[in-house]
Amino acid sequence: MTHALPGYVCPEDGTCADVRTAPWCCPVCGGPWDLDFVPDPADALDPAAGPNSLWRYAPALPLPGAFAVSLAEGHTPLVPLGERVHAKLDFMMPTLSFKDRGAVMLAELARRLAPQRVVADSSGNAGTAVAAYCARAGLSCEVFVPEGTSERKTERMRAAGAAVTVVPGGREAAAQAARAAAEAPGVFYASHVFNPYFLHGTKTYVYEVWEELGGRLPQALVVPVGNGTLLLGAALAVAELARRGVRPPALIAVQAEAVAPLAEAFAAGAEDAAPVGQRPTLAEGIAIPAPPRARQVLAAVRASGGTFLTVTEDRLHEAQQDLARRGLFVEPTAAACWAAVGPAAPGDPLQGRTAVLPLCGAK
Repeated sequence: MTHALPGYVCPEDGTCADVRTAPWCCPVCGGPWDLDFVPDPADALDPAAGPNSLWRYAPALPLPGAFAVSLAEGHTPLVPLGERVHAKLDFMMPTLSFKDRGAVMLAELARRLAPQRVVADSSGNAGTAVAAYCARAGLSCEVFVPEGTSERKTERMRAAGAAVTVVPGGREAAAQAARAAAEAPGVFYASHVFNPYFLHGTKTYVYEVWEELGGRLPQALVVPVGNGTLLLGAALAVAELARRGVRPPALIAVQAEAVAPLAEAFAAGAEDAAPVGQRPTLAEGIAIPAPPRARQVLAAVRASGGTFLTVTEDRLHEAQQDLARRGLFVEPTAAACWAAVGPAAPGDPLQGRTAVLPLCGAK
């Protein structure tokens, strides 16, 4: 069925490539791929009639035909955090984070392409998800992680059968090591940043919100942003649902003040983000000094009428504790959104709007 797979297209220079033979990045500019795929709004979308997994949104997904890989991911519940804010409990995903939605797409794509092995890089959640779904698909997997990655997360990767390679240095060092391995023949790079199939998996987060709110979306989606894969997936879904007549929300992106290249670029009115230094932060999952899709993230937030918010380490800690007192113990990165728009946030960052934010729990 690989002949029917939508192909890659570079958003910077228009280079196109067949997914079966393409390198992991654009061979002209070295940037990440987008996908030559737009769902037809005329196609019926009846998720309640579909399986209890991401594949309930099959008409909006770029993998045609029968699917084989699933762990009943998605369809996590919404619970109120306040009068105007709901939390989506993504710690109820199979590997405890929203990354499962993208990982299942990459694993299903890899299963169809039948590589000798799969490689990925991650500071934790994405690697855990890719390892689990590769195990489900029967694929050999290696995950490159930076030193200091949570031992609990690397243990979960190894438990799924993945080889874990700890790379000296920070997040970017792990990414470079994975990309070097991806150059070898017979290797599929399951990159949650460079491969657009991942984004088309994460977009179902918004389709779930739309379904759970009875065919509408909140006035704002608050999203933690490091590489920006959830935000860009959300932007895809918002555009697709707008073509079905759904009113689009503003995208509010949250970064840790310690590592905030996108927020700084947004505040400066820049179209791209300059790399920043790697500094320690509780929100390690979004501590990305040089996000490859920075231009796309900035453009998506601006087009939505949204904004960037940053949070201090003290507010991250306070927000995590506040959520725990509400019965929701989550990882510090997940607490970033509540730190940005919750009761401890200065002023009214939501400007009176209703909002949904995700909560993950893998530590």
